[in-house]
Amino acid sequence: MNKTLVAYFSASGVTGSAARTLADALNADLYEIAPAVPYTDADLDWRNMNSRSSLEMKDKTSRPEIADTPVNIEDYDTILVGFPIWWYVAPTIVNAFLEKHDFSGKKIILFATSGGSGFGKTVESLKDSAPGAAIEEGMLQRGRQDMDAWKTWAKGLGL
Repeated sequence: MNKTLVAYFSASGVTGSAARTLADALNADLYEIAPAVPYTDADLDWRNMNSRSSLEMKDKTSRPEIADTPVNIEDYDTILVGFPIWWYVAPTIVNAFLEKHDFSGKKIILFATSGGSGFGKTVESLKDSAPGAAIEEGMLQRGRQDMDAWKTWAKGLGL
């Protein structure tokens, strides 16, 4: 039996809503990639070049610490990984999550939320963080979230 996990990072709650909708539609387990130090509104101010998120995204080696919440990746065949798009890629905390676990032989399907930008080079920027995994671009919703669209996409995955 194919067991699925929906893992997500959500800075403002938008991606979290999509993740919960997907997990429900897929009857999948849900895991939050939570930072050890939560982001404040000031941390997320992308217009401030000295904000936490701006500094993390400038440094491609940045790996924000993840709250110590255990998850057994080996229990899953398919992992949907969700996040907001930051600077045309996944936030570096997603790299930290992938590097913390062994995804060899796993299928990773990405989903993302965005205020306007696309996936950009997201798949490319995550591949080295999950060696041996098959990573594919999935669904992206820009702007206002449509939960019915997330459900329809999830059901079309055949998981």
